[in-house]
Amino acid sequence: MTGKPLVGLKVLDFTQILAGPFCTALLADLGAEVIKIEPPKGDEYRRIGPFRSGESALFLLVNRGKKSVRLDLKSDDGRAAVHALARDVDVVVENFRPGVAARLGIDYPTLSALNDHLVYASISGFGQLGPNASRPSYDLIAQASSGLMHMTGEPDGQPMKVGESIGDLSAGLFASWAILARLYGRERTGHGGYVDVAMFDALFSLMPTAIAQWMFGETSPERVGNRHPLSTPFGAFQARDGHFIIAVLNDGQFKALCSAMGRMDLSEDDRYATDELRTRNEAELRAAIESWSTRHRVAEIVDQLTAAHVPSSPIQTMEQAIESAQVAARSLLTRHHHPVAGDVPAMEQPVQFAGVTRGDIQPAPALGAHTRDVLAGLSDLDATVVERLCGKQEGTV
Repeated sequence: MTGKPLVGLKVLDFTQILAGPFCTALLADLGAEVIKIEPPKGDEYRRIGPFRSGESALFLLVNRGKKSVRLDLKSDDGRAAVHALARDVDVVVENFRPGVAARLGIDYPTLSALNDHLVYASISGFGQLGPNASRPSYDLIAQASSGLMHMTGEPDGQPMKVGESIGDLSAGLFASWAILARLYGRERTGHGGYVDVAMFDALFSLMPTAIAQWMFGETSPERVGNRHPLSTPFGAFQARDGHFIIAVLNDGQFKALCSAMGRMDLSEDDRYATDELRTRNEAELRAAIESWSTRHRVAEIVDQLTAAHVPSSPIQTMEQAIESAQVAARSLLTRHHHPVAGDVPAMEQPVQFAGVTRGDIQPAPALGAHTRDVLAGLSDLDATVVERLCGKQEGTV
């Protein structure tokens, strides 16, 4: 395969903040033409720091490779413009609260009546139906309500959120997957379709371990800190100069760990004969491991365990991860030139596609930078409407 797989796909993007923009950024990374519709003041993320030369790093990262069209969707001209665009695209993505898209006249029934090939994705906190559908939501609300926050943190501490906006990001990821599934279905049926993606649902579906405990476990799922709730030893352990991770999932790995520590007696101890027994006796096993590990440095331990084929790792800071040889080798961060912010790092989707060059994504757009170019190319939009929309913007920029 050569070239990006989504070249030729046209996406109309009404999203703001993170979940929706992350979804459409993934599509843009793979060659889709993403036309981002922004309100007169722009996406809210344009006003969230940190900034360089007035440009938001968050906005630049999740709006890479898109075109910006600035429209007031409450105006007749704005609606006429998006209706003309809807006839000309393959995909629409929005993340308004349920009911808002209908009030603006850009909901699925309205736009699919103009284009029955349209694949339309709605992303929201709790979905388009259900008792919580109308509740406003951000990532933290989704983490709290889904059970994920209750499952995160130390057993005797308060519930903790995950250290990134995982509700937004997982919903955006599932939305991009669902859009591609609908597009594949369209190839067979000739018709598009609707997908309803909720942050709550996305997070809930990412907790099979907790649900398995609820299904067949003897106790209710509870947070266990850095340990694994079902397998031992699996978590963070103390070394002489910090902490490191051991991730042992089976008896063979446990024996390899015991051998690497010079403690084969542990592998013959009836208390540790199975994964379930090791978990029941986690405190005693931890003490035995740390009586060895606290005499050694993290780097020494990880090297020794890796050589013994025991999964282990140092706990890197974010800066260490960003600057690591692994990130560089996988081209997870490239660089490009933004006309205002200058030379800046660029994220893109993480999958390595054979034959597809990484690092050639375009920077995030200035507000309304493509309004005239995009609208002037629409045969279904009257030229006087284009002039009114563009003239108003160009006179205020």
